[in-house]
Amino acid sequence: GAKAAQKRERNAKNTDKTQTSQKKSNEAAKSIICVTCKQAFFVTTRQPALEEHAQNKHSKAITECFPNFGK
Repeated sequence: GAKAAQKRERNAKNTDKTQTSQKKSNEAAKSIICVTCKQAFFVTTRQPALEEHAQNKHSKAITECFPNFGK
């Protein structure tokens, strides 16, 4: 109860960390873009996932939706 609350308070004072959001870095990492629907994908997205998107969303080949992939 009270001891735990006091300990949390003490520990909160000792740490000067500010919470950092990864939102900006995540948006910057989305550099693969589907030319058909403009949906962005992370750089680390693998070919099978992109093929699945192209086939399921647009019934097209991966080269039509992502002409710059792998270049």
